[in-house]
Amino acid sequence: MSSSIRFAVAGATGRLGRHVVDVLTERGHQVVPMSRATGVDITTGEGLAEALTGAAAVIDVASWHSSDQDAATEFFRTSARVLHEAGQKAGVARIVMASIIGADRSTAGFLAAKKVHEELLLSGPIPVRILRSAQFHEFVGRLLDWRQGDVAYLPALPTQLVACRTVAEELVDLATAPAAPGTPIPEIAGPRKEILAEAARLLGARRGIKVVAVDGSGMPDAELAAGGAFLPGPHAKLAGPTFQEWLDTQP
Repeated sequence: MSSSIRFAVAGATGRLGRHVVDVLTERGHQVVPMSRATGVDITTGEGLAEALTGAAAVIDVASWHSSDQDAATEFFRTSARVLHEAGQKAGVARIVMASIIGADRSTAGFLAAKKVHEELLLSGPIPVRILRSAQFHEFVGRLLDWRQGDVAYLPALPTQLVACRTVAEELVDLATAPAAPGTPIPEIAGPRKEILAEAARLLGARRGIKVVAVDGSGMPDAELAAGGAFLPGPHAKLAGPTFQEWLDTQP
């Protein structure tokens, strides 16, 4: 691929997608933002043919808006099929997708839906590259938003939180790198292991929200999570900022 590439970004207006668009633009690439807000729907195909015209690659960071496994699975099943069909017609050379560390080991919940998403994209006609990331720093605020009243009950599970911007940079690196057959699926995570509830306490203190740590037993795959199954593997790239460093830069 040439130094300046035309990328179509699925989920371009989302939490991660906005950063992907920024990184691509900063590096001099052409960007076609794809989301329902821009008139492109990757489940119905509306506006997709036009958006993919001339695109060498698709970066798929589109996600489902809830943690419901069945609904998320259906979204990913449909979007994978539609992206492959439209991409093949448009001559797209590759699809790069964002996934989650531990998706391949998950048995329930949203991560299990991402496991299906990976499998379906990999089984299509267009070559696919996957980047698995740890949970985002930005995800902690979303967890606090789900509280009832002024108290949030969050699991004391290990995580290695990473900034969306860091993940976006790694996705763009992966999308533009030469093919490397036989290498394991790359992972990106933050620089240190943290406890989710403790990280949430730092943000909760700013918002006037009390965070109470719970054992997480009601969560999908809680035993796997407690055992570190969703922490980065030995080949993962670890990159800052830490959650505290990231929090210090937030308004």
